[in-house]
Amino acid sequence: MPAVSTFSKRCLRLAAIVLACLLVDQISKWIILEHVMQPPQLIRITSFFNLTLNFNTGVSFGFFKETLADWPGLLTGFKVFSAAGLVVWAVYSPHRYEQIGLSLISGGALGNALDRWRQGAVTDFLDFHWGAWHWPTFNMADVAIVAGAALMMLCAFIPSQRLPTTQGTVAPDSSRGP
Repeated sequence: MPAVSTFSKRCLRLAAIVLACLLVDQISKWIILEHVMQPPQLIRITSFFNLTLNFNTGVSFGFFKETLADWPGLLTGFKVFSAAGLVVWAVYSPHRYEQIGLSLISGGALGNALDRWRQGAVTDFLDFHWGAWHWPTFNMADVAIVAGAALMMLCAFIPSQRLPTTQGTVAPDSSRGP
């Protein structure tokens, strides 16, 4: 039996991250829809966090809700295409943190795309607030997207020579001399 190549291992590892994000997102939404929000209600968890059911037909924070409500397939197709592009980018990136960040973003995008395809809207239920001011409700796919974006921003501020590579080593920083 031939040995699995490093490239194949990387592809499998990144696919596992994408799939894990997708599963956590979809299972959490299923629990909320089928068990917690029967009937839909406001559930106070802490003084700053509630569970509340919301369906977002727009993009982030509900932008373009009116425009996209009649065209859920358009946004779904765009998200799937974008997620595939992010996975390709991740597979060919030499930096582990960048690969993970891109995979988290891709998994989150696919989770929300699946909602939009199945029900025409994204299920949101996490509601953080400060007094009467509420952050827009979100879900676990959004958490993965934000975590992935934060990891990508971190990569942008760390010199690429100092980032761990896929072989698990840190490239020597040649700018510092011998």
